[in-house]
Amino acid sequence: MDEVTNKVRVRFAPSPTGDLHVGNIRTALFDWAYARHTGGSFIFRIEDTDTTRVTDEYIAAAIDTLRWLGLQWDEGPEVGGSYGPYLQSQRLDIYSDWAQKFLDQKDAYYCFCTSEELETRREAQKASNVAPGYDGQCRNLSADQIVAFRAEGRTAVIRMRMPDGHTTFVDQIRGEISFDHKYVPDFVLVRGDGSPLYTLAVAVDDIMMKVTHVLRGEDLLSSTPRQIRVYQAMDVAIENYPIFAHLPFVMGQDNAKLSKRNGEVSIAWYREAGYLPEAICNYLALLGWSPGDDVENISMQQLTELFTVERVNSSPARFDMKKLEAINGDKIRALTLDDFLDRALPFLIRAEVIEGTAAEIQLVQAALPIIQERITRLNEVPAMLKFLFVKDFVVEQDSVAKISDASSKQVLTRALDELAPLQEWSNTSIEAVLRSALIEELGLKPRIAFGAVRISVTGGPISPPLFESMELLGKSVCLARISQAIAL
Repeated sequence: MDEVTNKVRVRFAPSPTGDLHVGNIRTALFDWAYARHTGGSFIFRIEDTDTTRVTDEYIAAAIDTLRWLGLQWDEGPEVGGSYGPYLQSQRLDIYSDWAQKFLDQKDAYYCFCTSEELETRREAQKASNVAPGYDGQCRNLSADQIVAFRAEGRTAVIRMRMPDGHTTFVDQIRGEISFDHKYVPDFVLVRGDGSPLYTLAVAVDDIMMKVTHVLRGEDLLSSTPRQIRVYQAMDVAIENYPIFAHLPFVMGQDNAKLSKRNGEVSIAWYREAGYLPEAICNYLALLGWSPGDDVENISMQQLTELFTVERVNSSPARFDMKKLEAINGDKIRALTLDDFLDRALPFLIRAEVIEGTAAEIQLVQAALPIIQERITRLNEVPAMLKFLFVKDFVVEQDSVAKISDASSKQVLTRALDELAPLQEWSNTSIEAVLRSALIEELGLKPRIAFGAVRISVTGGPISPPLFESMELLGKSVCLARISQAIAL
């Protein structure tokens, strides 16, 4: 087990019991960026031994999410590699063989304690102010005792024997860390039904897949001495252990660890809400890491060039939705028109604003430049452009009263009279005519004058720039809508 590689090999190994969340993707992003920065390999491995919670649907969603984010893996599902299979459910024989080897070496032992017995002893430990943990009841069972327990019909788990002493390792982010083994009791490797637990599978896989660096969340820090114990039982030389780097917690606005309780939602939610994948990656990269010089807007290419583990902070990072939205707006404004169109169309079609005909797409393409500076999420596009495509146009109910008074009717009547003979229907000519008639001649403030026209032609008080919108709608449509508004 001592053959190693000089090439950096990192892995992202989620247990997808639902859609991937912010914490998962921040870890995947850092793993991917480190692999790309060092010229190493990014391994995608699925931990799916818990068949009651991990489904094929969630696995497929995890694969789709990483592809959408641009975090392409070098080894893993749908890609293959020299160290597969990359789904743990397809590696059960490997874990079983190692567990048996640990039993043969006396590094592990059968434990027949029932759940009820364990709970009773835990309660007794608490009552005696002893740190709760397995008390070694089955550590030294004789062969006769094992036979007797089996005769009773008891099933056994397999536990790893933790030696006295301590485990010390150097974390790339937190420095030297030491765990006293009196706080790391013998732990379960294999359940009574023969299925492996995380601590066995992850350690075996990391060694067999020649993983050189483990970048993962701080919540897994306490499991490190257990994994190192498995390495020892596998007879791995110390210099060949993976190097650990435990990433800082991501906190919510309430200063508690980010969770569903305080607002964390899945990456799928952000995708549906119109956040760009590059904006999500940009923002998550800043949660615990910094490129320096107060730079916040970075591309994926820049991230791969600048990312180093040394720049990862050990302090918790706070998730700020407003900052993510601001970055997303910046990324939208930086899109080319063709790219913006490709990304906006699915939202318009899904919202049933358009069906996707060539004529509709051509009008969308003409309209996108006037809203690109005004939105921060792609899901805002349908509401901004629906006035161009609605077949049975009506003014929004909340806005009817705003144009039903006598002064509004005067404004709309004058606007209709001035626009009707207009020969050149362009945003500049429309603006010139309306400014002359409504502001200079009637002496109205722009907000009053143009507000009534905006509501009459777009249906509500919020829309893309008025004159550009009217140009896109066309003369006949605008005159018809203004006439309809006057009739209200």
